[in-house]
Amino acid sequence: MLDQTTIEHAAWRLHEAEKSRRQVRQISLDHPDITIPDAYAIQREWIRLKLAEGRRIIGHKIGLTSRAMQMSSQIDEPDYGTLLDDMVFKDGSDIPCDRFIDPMLEVELAFILKDRLAGEHVSMLDVLSATDYVIPAVEIIDARCHRIDPETGRPRKVMDTISDNAANVGIIMGGRPIKPMDVDLRWIAALLYRNGVIEESGVAAGVLNHPANGIAWLAKKFAPFDVALEPGQVILAGSFTRPVKIRPGDTFHIDYGTLGAIGARFV
Repeated sequence: MLDQTTIEHAAWRLHEAEKSRRQVRQISLDHPDITIPDAYAIQREWIRLKLAEGRRIIGHKIGLTSRAMQMSSQIDEPDYGTLLDDMVFKDGSDIPCDRFIDPMLEVELAFILKDRLAGEHVSMLDVLSATDYVIPAVEIIDARCHRIDPETGRPRKVMDTISDNAANVGIIMGGRPIKPMDVDLRWIAALLYRNGVIEESGVAAGVLNHPANGIAWLAKKFAPFDVALEPGQVILAGSFTRPVKIRPGDTFHIDYGTLGAIGARFV
């Protein structure tokens, strides 16, 4: 286990990397004994730094929900991060690339809660009952530490991703909101176009067989810390496509069929 001073220093390095737009060395290279609880401790400390600067929590994200992504990260469960108020971008807007370091885009569903979810026994049905509406969303992810270490060529480990707020940096919501019981959420599909070319497609069942399963998992993970998912919060349920790289000048169109579409241009 890392000591508190090391945790605080690692969080500060990530904070400075985000501000300067310059990646730092993987934390797991400097601290090979880092554990997943250590990584979440670093993430919490980094969020504390952001809140001290005036930012506000608006929800949470769940990542590494697909089996393929879990196998590539050598873990058997998802990870999670915190959504803050300055991460929200408007549908159809021009988004400045200089806010990011090495951004990528993922296709998701966002659950907007109307009731509190807490405890170790939250089920998928509890999540559906507590949800006000579900809306198409895309997540912008980034890397404040190297995805591939330039010296050793080693990919970063899941502890690096968790420390890095599960790679979250932005969210765009759009299209048509729906009540969670009105459709079978497993079969919501999307096509991701970059500059008019379909780069990715997927179906929401790719997220733990049902996107609400990830939110139930998250509530259970928070239970030992006496933390709940609160009414009004946005919960990103996890991507059902692989991440697609964002380049300056790219225009994205994500078509959710009957649920509408999301668009953005990166400038």
